[in-house]
Amino acid sequence: MSKTKTVIVGANHAGIAAANTLLDAYPDQEVVMIDRNTNLSYLGCGTALWVGRQIESYENLFYTNKEAFEAKGAKIYMETTVERIDFEQKTVFCKKHNGEEFTETYDKLILATGSAPINPNIPGRELKNVEFLKLFQDGQTVDAAMAKEEVQTVAVIGAGYIGVEIAEAAKRRGKKVLLFDAADRCLPNYYDKWFTDDMDKVLADNGIELHYNELAKEYKGTEKVESIVTDKGEYAVDLVINAIGFRPNNGLGKDHLELFANGAYLVDLHQQTSDPDVYAVGDCSTIFSNAVQQTTYIALATNAVRSGIVAAHNVGGTPLESIGVQGSNGISIFGYHMVSTGLTVQESEKLGLKIKYTEFEDLQKPGFMKENNNVKIRIVYEEESRRIVGAQMASYEDISMGIHMFSLAIEEKVTIDKLKLLDIFFLPHFNQPYNYITMAALSAE
Repeated sequence: MSKTKTVIVGANHAGIAAANTLLDAYPDQEVVMIDRNTNLSYLGCGTALWVGRQIESYENLFYTNKEAFEAKGAKIYMETTVERIDFEQKTVFCKKHNGEEFTETYDKLILATGSAPINPNIPGRELKNVEFLKLFQDGQTVDAAMAKEEVQTVAVIGAGYIGVEIAEAAKRRGKKVLLFDAADRCLPNYYDKWFTDDMDKVLADNGIELHYNELAKEYKGTEKVESIVTDKGEYAVDLVINAIGFRPNNGLGKDHLELFANGAYLVDLHQQTSDPDVYAVGDCSTIFSNAVQQTTYIALATNAVRSGIVAAHNVGGTPLESIGVQGSNGISIFGYHMVSTGLTVQESEKLGLKIKYTEFEDLQKPGFMKENNNVKIRIVYEEESRRIVGAQMASYEDISMGIHMFSLAIEEKVTIDKLKLLDIFFLPHFNQPYNYITMAALSAE
């Protein structure tokens, strides 16, 4: 019996999940993996932990390797670039780092090409010490720069997750840190102002200079960057880290496959593209949002893994639909934790949804407990249907697991009223008899 040949372009989280699923569950599959990097499976979310010396080494940020896939029977090419794809002939044209060219034919193709950092067209961007953070090698470059005595002041461009995390890391390395963003606050895509005001205070209290409503215009220097010019002034800096976002890598298929508004490959719930023999997974593809009940783009490693699994089962012959996502996420900076899922109030209003929200703030535990911290919660719900569409929580306590309940609530279209008498246990070590989730729900209009 001949095997079905599946070629996977891209060997990070989504591609790895697809390959593992095919190799573990479908012995009739011949799997070929192609990636242009020297390594695979790097957990980029750990870069700031390593650079900030919150973990001792980067070695455990890799969770698998080439040899593991070869042991399962896959053919894997590293340091190999896919030059182009002939979709009619089902042929992938490749070039190894030594210049050797070859082709691989396929029965099914999975594109897991990920995303690339947005590189704004700013004068001086070619100067040394103007860096990005995406790959392991980028982390090495930034880490090496911060180890140099002459690097005293670090400018971080972009106050999203990566920007805020690397700003903390630079401060932990003893640097003066300037955090810039065109928005008026940090993390505006994930949290409402009620939450980001707290995070901005945490950042400022730990010595990070906040430069919001400020746009980078130019980097100055001879060989290395020496200053950054914005629309409000000029600042002496020794290192610039760009973290303003990512774009999907669509170069291989953009002329053949249907695209989403931002250029991502448009896929259905099976991760199938407009070409029935081509699937797309991870950051290069779209995903279905249960909060807004429509296709959208949410680049998260967790989404990448799930999409890879879904695509692999469909390629392997087991029909499987994605159940959609809520975009659940979290961040922890200088010990302050924030988690969210679904839509914020601001995002809901931008989408034109008629929503209401309820919120509550109190101590996490009874007042007689010595170790205790404040916790705040906001739940967003549709006005007419009362369906929960989002939630945000924040505290110095680890309240992160609670957001998973709200993720499931959004997926299952649970109403805010359903939470009012939810069975939540009480123990002073963990919470209050009148739980903050219950209290928020009870105060909903």
